[in-house]
Amino acid sequence: MRKSVQLALSVVCTAAAVVSLTGCGGGSSSSGDSKELKFQTWNLKNDKYTSYFEDLIKQFEKENTGVHIKWVDQPADNYEDKLSTDAAAGELPDVIDMGPEAAYTLASAGALLDIAKEDPKAKDQYLDAAWQSATFKGPHMEDGTYGLPWYLNTGPTLYNKQLLDECGLDSNNVPKTQDEMFDNAKTFGQKCGGKYAMTTGLPSIQDFGMYGVQLMNKDHTKFTFNSEKGIEFVQHYVDMYKAQAFTDDMLNSTSSGESKSFNSGSQAFLNASLYSIDDMKQNAPKIFEHMGITNMVANTHPNMMMEMMTVSAKTKNKDMAIKLAKFVTDSKNQLTFDKKANVFPSSKGTIDDAFFNPTGDDMNAEGMRMVAKQVRDGRIWGPPQFTSVDAKRLNEQIALALQGKKTPKEALDDVVNFANDRLK
Repeated sequence: MRKSVQLALSVVCTAAAVVSLTGCGGGSSSSGDSKELKFQTWNLKNDKYTSYFEDLIKQFEKENTGVHIKWVDQPADNYEDKLSTDAAAGELPDVIDMGPEAAYTLASAGALLDIAKEDPKAKDQYLDAAWQSATFKGPHMEDGTYGLPWYLNTGPTLYNKQLLDECGLDSNNVPKTQDEMFDNAKTFGQKCGGKYAMTTGLPSIQDFGMYGVQLMNKDHTKFTFNSEKGIEFVQHYVDMYKAQAFTDDMLNSTSSGESKSFNSGSQAFLNASLYSIDDMKQNAPKIFEHMGITNMVANTHPNMMMEMMTVSAKTKNKDMAIKLAKFVTDSKNQLTFDKKANVFPSSKGTIDDAFFNPTGDDMNAEGMRMVAKQVRDGRIWGPPQFTSVDAKRLNEQIALALQGKKTPKEALDDVVNFANDRLK
């Protein structure tokens, strides 16, 4: 995607320069004292969020006389393809909602503004882990921060107490680390091998990070997770599979499939979200009766996902576009949105709000407190350079290693070579 966007940008901009001395533009127009900014979100214009964004825009326009915000919302389907098409045509909106993977692709093609260069003090507004994950390095780009962190998401781990007790484990002393999970797998397999799955499906790149594997080199020009630590991690999954603590169904499982497996009572642990608690209560009440909740199981820092607000490099109203992105992502506006969307803030101090730290003793309150702690301690482990294509390759190769068709080293070497070729 990155190379095609770079090529398309070059072609479109060259053609524009032939017919116009203004070159390849972008963003919205500015005339006299009146400025228009185009602000784009991703599948958020609906009954739940429309009033929030309309009020947000009214407030910004009130505080910035002569500014008009044109809000557009794109559907979820093919959103990243639409972004690359708009970038190639020089038509990216001024301020755009997107995830780190899309932001990295567009930033490496020169389509996004480096916020750190334009506004060095902006970083003081955000959690360090979130700011660092918006800061990109790579073989085809200048190091920079190509967007502002907006919201974060993470979740607890749910477990089936009844199933754990049946399979020889202590439901009152559940694993807190990945190493502890692996240590329990042999007992689980001996008691319940082939009947139940101990944990969720094949490991993601984020799971490697939580285990302590170095995912990339320091300048982020190469993936490095085929190290001894990475091989050790995959070997643990091979051992779990041999112990029958990891069923064949899990080799091709998706997140929705894992949820169904847990809901049906055939899976012991589930990496979940706070939504999962009420979902279980409503749709799997018999499992909910025996359900426990614990922190995300990790050797290092728990994983988080992040959404960003980026600014087009071609905006004609650079200062105002940055101001709008900072406004959308400031603590006050993040807090209002997070409460409505059940997500979590990336701005400093906001997670300390009473909303994220309830005093109740029910499972929802307990889960919220756990997640608030994870936001304070967490990392966004997934490198934005690691695309969905790379993730698919990782799943395929680890499945081959579990089946004994490849060694863990051979499987990881394949994925790393594949991913590194894509970075060139």
